[in-house]
Amino acid sequence: MSAPLFLYGTLLDPDVLARVSGEPGLVRRLAPARLAGWRRVFLRGTPYPTLIGDADEAVDGAVLRVGPAILARLATYEGRDYVLTPVTVTTARGAVRARAWIASVWRAEVARGWP
Repeated sequence: MSAPLFLYGTLLDPDVLARVSGEPGLVRRLAPARLAGWRRVFLRGTPYPTLIGDADEAVDGAVLRVGPAILARLATYEGRDYVLTPVTVTTARGAVRARAWIASVWRAEVARGWP
């Protein structure tokens, strides 16, 4: 298994995660996590989120460990706009090194924060 993924957007929806991953029970493996130093905003021109660095903010989400086949399916869903980026999140068990799909900062719609 690879480093856990930090999910913070549409993949937190149980129906979306099940459909995209092909694993209906995967949602039970999500563990709450918080990513400090980042802010969730919209990806320019879309209803989807991305992250930008912001020392005063934090993003709630979840960590999930998956194997290569599911990782490939999730990567296809995320598309070319996003790159797996190393991050460190806080969980109930402490700090965890993970990876999050984050778009280039120029793709972020900074003025339009996530609800």
